Amino acid sequence: MIDRYTLPKMREIWSEENKFRKWLEVEIAACEAWNKLGKIPDDSMRKIKRQAKFSLSRIKTIEKTVDHDVIAFLTSVSENVGSESRFIHMGMTSNDVVDTAQALVIKDASQVIRGDLKDLIKSLRKKAKANKNTVMIGRSHGVHAEPMTFGLKLAIFMEEMQRNLDRFEGATKAVSVGKLSGAVGTYSNIDPKVEDIALKRLGLTRDAVTNQVIQRDRHAEYMTVLAIIASSLEKIALEIRGLQRTEVGEVEEPFKKGQKGSSAMPHKKNPITCERICGLARIVRANSLVAMENIALWHERDISHSSTERIMLPDTTTLIDYMLQKMTRIIDNLVIYKENMKKNLDRTGGLIFSQRLLLALVEKKQTREDAYKIAQSAAMRARGMGRSFKDIVMSDPAVKKHLSDREIAEVFNINYYLRNINVIYKRLGL
Repeated sequence: MIDRYTLPKMREIWSEENKFRKWLEVEIAACEAWNKLGKIPDDSMRKIKRQAKFSLSRIKTIEKTVDHDVIAFLTSVSENVGSESRFIHMGMTSNDVVDTAQALVIKDASQVIRGDLKDLIKSLRKKAKANKNTVMIGRSHGVHAEPMTFGLKLAIFMEEMQRNLDRFEGATKAVSVGKLSGAVGTYSNIDPKVEDIALKRLGLTRDAVTNQVIQRDRHAEYMTVLAIIASSLEKIALEIRGLQRTEVGEVEEPFKKGQKGSSAMPHKKNPITCERICGLARIVRANSLVAMENIALWHERDISHSSTERIMLPDTTTLIDYMLQKMTRIIDNLVIYKENMKKNLDRTGGLIFSQRLLLALVEKKQTREDAYKIAQSAAMRARGMGRSFKDIVMSDPAVKKHLSDREIAEVFNINYYLRNINVIYKRLGL
């Protein structure tokens, strides 16, 4: 279940009250533009700004009859404004208001998400710096590969989230556009200057060309970026889940005082928040597909996109807000078992140094094929006999023929694997 704690800000942004508030903001901005162009008298403009308001309950009552939300909204506003209401919505079509106002709402929601992304990047940066030299085993195919550091793993996540922030900035810009171009987008009953003036007041960019709606490839781009962010969060959550497995035991998501892991097994500490993030990522990705479907509309427009956007936009932005905040708390309070990382490094008895042996033999002018055979043979004997790889190598005539004891000892020096960590960290500004 989603915490109520993360929702109030997004809930307010996507509330019906705020939707109509944004609609009114667009209508008044258009009136101010007409006033600047001399079409609406100053006295009328002052009255509009003073008296323009709406009643949510009244809108719902009117809509029951007219079955059109924009008309119901305009009727409610006109009841408060009086005769000057004739200037409101002048030359405009419904989507001039709906699409432009929706861009304002998305822009506000994006401000919240932007802050969430920056918080997570900051948290990952701090943890990556703190664990720069926390040595652990790297894994490929789920199998022990070669040593790395936990900080490097976190730095990879940090850099990916930075790319997500960059993508998000671009996608937010793409969707922060408005239109006041009238029915089918020809400006037949509205001066293009009204659009320029009004959108500047609203802090939106003018869409260079539209029909009756803002084109939905913009929203699809935005939703796709949210899906990528969700997938990156799932990637981090899945890694934590894998490292929290009992037989690995290298990290653990926070387990608060009084928390219980299982109704049947009191010993359990389950990575439930990471699992939740993985599950919610599926919903976000599914919603991005809906946004793709919304790109193709009949001719100059239909409203098949409208019903889906009323669900997918608030749901998805709220989920991303929630997931980012949860992941930041996980990273901030992540439990790291360095002693288990050390134990796991030693778990193969030194087999993780096989490439070092291979390359050391190559440096002695062995062909790669011959060096590989020598190293693999020693590795398989160590594995089969349950003995230390180093002990096997030290007594292997095929190795001793080419390498001294000192050179063999250097093969098993773990610091070799860390010698370029500083180079990577310098690239990242860490």
